[in-house]
Amino acid sequence: MLVASSSQNLGFPHSNANSSWLSGLKGRQKKVSFRRGEDLLMCMDIQLVEALCGFHKPITTLDNRTIVVTSHPGQTVKHGDIKCVLNEGMPIYRRPYEKGRLIIEFKVNFPSSGFLSSDKLYLLEKLLPARQEVEETEEIEQVDLMDFDPAQDRRHCYNGEAYEDDEHHLGGGVQCQTS
Repeated sequence: MLVASSSQNLGFPHSNANSSWLSGLKGRQKKVSFRRGEDLLMCMDIQLVEALCGFHKPITTLDNRTIVVTSHPGQTVKHGDIKCVLNEGMPIYRRPYEKGRLIIEFKVNFPSSGFLSSDKLYLLEKLLPARQEVEETEEIEQVDLMDFDPAQDRRHCYNGEAYEDDEHHLGGGVQCQTS
């Protein structure tokens, strides 16, 4: 059973926080956990269907038990949600039968573009909550999204293409010294 936790910065592995590495997990499973006090932090990848319809995910604990983390149908898990499992963290100092929490941050994997035909997308749209409608007026300009390539963006900056207009050019590059 998952229990919701606050959405504060808990120092998850991807946030470069000062978490100590639990090398004991490295060889046992692909999911790597980090320790923060008596809590264990981990990230879990789930598919969109699991995020919307529920899932059962097995996890091997530090003491070699297998627990199954369950999200029930109708209990939606969003990308970046942080939830916890009580009493599955590290043993609490001087209380060996009590444990901290296993805190899980979820990464929801979406299907690739074009995974459904347009008639199936129409059916899916009818099942999901309605999208927000935008009132079209003459002042509103409609634009399309494109994939972003950070490498392409850096090339534009280095080639000076960010300032193509001569009026707004901030200056020439390196110039030769004249005697």
